[in-house]
Amino acid sequence: MQIEATPLQDCYIIHDTVFADSRGYFFESFNAQKFTELTGVNTPFVQDNQSSSTRGVLRGLHAQTGEHAQAKLVRVLSGKVLDVAVDLRKYSPSFGKAFSIELTGDNHKQLYIPRGFAHGFVVLSDTAVFFYKCDNFYNKESELGILYNDPQLNINWQLPKADIILSEKDKNNFLLADVLHRL
Repeated sequence: MQIEATPLQDCYIIHDTVFADSRGYFFESFNAQKFTELTGVNTPFVQDNQSSSTRGVLRGLHAQTGEHAQAKLVRVLSGKVLDVAVDLRKYSPSFGKAFSIELTGDNHKQLYIPRGFAHGFVVLSDTAVFFYKCDNFYNKESELGILYNDPQLNINWQLPKADIILSEKDKNNFLLADVLHRL
């Protein structure tokens, strides 16, 4: 396991050591002891989530606020997504900034997203299976949604707007400027 810092404070890319041979591959996708040693972060994950989506499906940008905030460790089991994290921590030097990375079933990269961030992804392949660990349970009353195309964030989702598929809920998310009071 190797850790790479991102431009967002406390947000890390995890590169796992993959052992491949003619039979396939093996890698340790998470080791709490190694993760804590390399990042200084001790995150007890309590819930695993998985989704399957088709090309153009954009899920996000989502966050949980207050005592229900969630740290996430995200990865793609199959397919390819553009994964995006947005720092919503007002005290952070990277507040209001976004970071994106391609996660694929082949590159085995993972992204650790600390509490206080919004998160989303768009599927760039025909289909993708997305998996993530959370350190806190979902709480509907604490959810927050930011529009994927917020001009303040200026995220390049790598697909034409006409190809983006959103849930009704995500179509009604708010601009970052309109949710700052909830943070």
